[in-house]
Amino acid sequence: MKNKKVYIISHSHWDREWYLPYEQHHMRLIRLMDDLLEIFETNPDFNSFHLDGQTIILDDYLQVRPEKKEAVERAIKNGKLRIGPFYILQDDFLISSEANTRNTLIGLEESKKWGNPVMLGYFPDTFGNMGQTPQMMKEAGIKAAAFGRGVKPTGFNNAVINDEKYASQFSEMWWEGPDSTKIFGLLFANWYSNGNEIPTTKKEAIEFWEKKLADANQYASTDHLLMMNGVDHQPVQKDVTQAIALANELYPDIEFIHSNFDDYLAAVMSDLPDNLSTVTGELTSQETDGWYTLANTASARIYIKQKNTEVQRQLENVTEPLATMAYDMTKSYPHDELRYAWKTLMQNHPHDSICGCSVDEVHREMMARFDKALEVGKYLVDEATLALTSNIDTSNLPTNSKPFVVFNTAGVEKNEVIETTIEWMRRPFSEGKPNELYDELKQIAETLNEFHVVDSDGTIIPSELVTVDVAFDYDLPTDRFRIPYMAIFVTIRLSLESFNEISWQSFGLVEGKSQTSDKTLFDKNTQTIENDYVKVAIQNNGLIDITNKETNITYPSGLIFENVGDVGNEYIFKQPENDIPLYAHDFPTTINVITDTPLVCEVLIEQQMMIPLSAEDLLQEEMKAVIEMRDRQAQRSKDLGTLTLKTTLRVEKNNRQIKCHTEFDNQMRDHRLRVLFPTGLATETHVAESIFEVVERPNTVQNKHWENPTNPQHQHSFVALRDGKNGITISNYGLNEYEILTNNTIAVTLLRAVGELGDWGYFPTPEAQCIGKQSVDFAIEVTTENTLFDSYKRAQSFQIPTTVKQTTHHTGVLATNYQFLSIDGKQFALTALKRQEFGEDIITRGFNLSNQTSSTLNLEINEYTPFEANMIEEFKENTSVSTTIEPAKIQTLRWKKK
Repeated sequence: MKNKKVYIISHSHWDREWYLPYEQHHMRLIRLMDDLLEIFETNPDFNSFHLDGQTIILDDYLQVRPEKKEAVERAIKNGKLRIGPFYILQDDFLISSEANTRNTLIGLEESKKWGNPVMLGYFPDTFGNMGQTPQMMKEAGIKAAAFGRGVKPTGFNNAVINDEKYASQFSEMWWEGPDSTKIFGLLFANWYSNGNEIPTTKKEAIEFWEKKLADANQYASTDHLLMMNGVDHQPVQKDVTQAIALANELYPDIEFIHSNFDDYLAAVMSDLPDNLSTVTGELTSQETDGWYTLANTASARIYIKQKNTEVQRQLENVTEPLATMAYDMTKSYPHDELRYAWKTLMQNHPHDSICGCSVDEVHREMMARFDKALEVGKYLVDEATLALTSNIDTSNLPTNSKPFVVFNTAGVEKNEVIETTIEWMRRPFSEGKPNELYDELKQIAETLNEFHVVDSDGTIIPSELVTVDVAFDYDLPTDRFRIPYMAIFVTIRLSLESFNEISWQSFGLVEGKSQTSDKTLFDKNTQTIENDYVKVAIQNNGLIDITNKETNITYPSGLIFENVGDVGNEYIFKQPENDIPLYAHDFPTTINVITDTPLVCEVLIEQQMMIPLSAEDLLQEEMKAVIEMRDRQAQRSKDLGTLTLKTTLRVEKNNRQIKCHTEFDNQMRDHRLRVLFPTGLATETHVAESIFEVVERPNTVQNKHWENPTNPQHQHSFVALRDGKNGITISNYGLNEYEILTNNTIAVTLLRAVGELGDWGYFPTPEAQCIGKQSVDFAIEVTTENTLFDSYKRAQSFQIPTTVKQTTHHTGVLATNYQFLSIDGKQFALTALKRQEFGEDIITRGFNLSNQTSSTLNLEINEYTPFEANMIEEFKENTSVSTTIEPAKIQTLRWKKK
């Protein structure tokens, strides 16, 4: 009887783009697929090929070989080509919760169109693994996950000690999420290439197998050994079945088979020992030396992360909610258009793409994809808001007003000041020459200097006139030719107060004086901005002291801009040895008030830093010689240039957040810019938004093996520190990297400029230096126990704009003001409001912001009844909708019309 069984799985880890541009990888994919289809027809002993867990490969192949569709379909049906369950192999941490969900949802749907997907959460090369993976996989019907990073393998002879939470003696383990969901975890302890290029000659085969079997046995918990026959962009080994036949001859006590994940998982999971380790939560290589967590990809090419945030927010939080609300009027939902937009966006979500760690050509193409998906989202918003506003009753607004509707599509009440532009008067080109129409309207515009806004009750809403201007515009009717015109446009500030989540309100713009208070927010004597919640004192050097007026606690000397050198690469930050940080407040600073009204105060802080122009020339030689970044000796250049930081502090009348917008023209290379907020809070942990989770992390490294002097972390919309009663929440827009420093200082990375890809060779990436004009946005909120969860949701809302649509006076079947979805649940964060994929039921999704059961949760949509569903939008049997939400639970509801 044979003692062990070796399962050899042929595969190729397919990065769509990385160290070569997309089409270079694409053409190699065509050859791989051609070879596979030939092998399937000619070699009956070839069991199957694992297509890397991503169905987009099929799209990419058939784009060039459409005539091969039947052959592909036959290969999948016959089990030769193993596909799914995902659309792409994403980076978990740098895409949104919903993007992670849609990747599984679309991947499973597309897999099932072809055949049966491999029900394995496949994460071979993701740069860390999200803590909610167990719950998300189980919600999709997947009971196991395979991954290459995140857990340190120790081998069964090296017992896992108690303080090693992220280590396992075996390559097999249990993985438990923050909600206590547990799935089977498979670590590629010897990487996903441990069975690559198996020799077919005796001498080489013995050398190969002696080493490979010993390596696998070191970590295997059963007699079922896994050999992954492939690696990055690996052509299929055409003689693999010959190599397996030879192995069976050489090792008669071991059975070598060409296999697949379905068979391997069934065998290994039926034979697991009782002493498997259990790893918990997110797996980010916490037990390593800290150098190759690859978390610094969160700050590589920040412009990509900002654009990704914009498009995700557009699709998830603007387009889908508005299209969902418009459905009752249109009786249609743009399923196909949204699917196209999502697939286009997700083409940017593989780890080498969204992480910003590819060659420049890759990231240029990404920006075009982002724009394509964004424009689809905007087009669908125009359609949805037109359908809605055409049916919203605006007849009760003053006849001398210009009606417009404001939509709050965020899952939290808004208290903020927005700016919007309303068309006041137009002249179509059919009425005269454009230049004459322009001059006519310009004269009229010069007489318009007072406007106010009223609501549907006639109440004057706090507002301020910003500008009156004349400009060209046009209409594109659906039933006739385009209509160009000149128009007077009035831009106003409008204060939204207690504006309910997922709702709309109608307003009218009226000519005439506003009744806004004369008291402004800035005190020039004390250089202080103040509203009902917060007081911001601006020091002469640009630092700010923030006082929470509810507790009278002050957080001094925040808004520190720090600059250091970076001789690392797109993957890893490396500060030069003995490099001394430079701080903007040590350089000349000017402070100017640019806006000071009863609704808004904006103060411009301009700081002129003198920093090195680059690293010294030695860095170029070290990169060319492929010297590992830890061994580089290059310092920063002695040649200096001026980096001017222009930061606009914005405080609004009824907003708890202090908004910051920083602009700079980066002409320097090889450096990093961060903004720091000392908190002085006495706490050993902090929290940050991750995937369907507000994850708690230690402020300092807990691992004795850690050598990296930095400890970068991922975030989505916020990072927060609190001492039990008081705290600070720092929101951001597309700034995904932070670190907690001494004195519990929060550091958020604003720019990391580097000149090479890194990894296994020298790939210059001059565009990763991010030369040119940059701008970043972040916000600060001081919190109490009562405002903590709201601050998290306001941080999410910081990324979600309101939507404004001008309309006419008319009657309508929709209420003038209306809340489509109401949410009663302090700890609940909404992530999705959409229609069921290819159906008409409404889907809502969200998660518990804490690891405690919520006191109450109640969602209501008028005339709809909710039912519990899973993340792929299937009803859960025998499950009623709870009025609370369990710790860290992801809740999907499917709403049916009553």
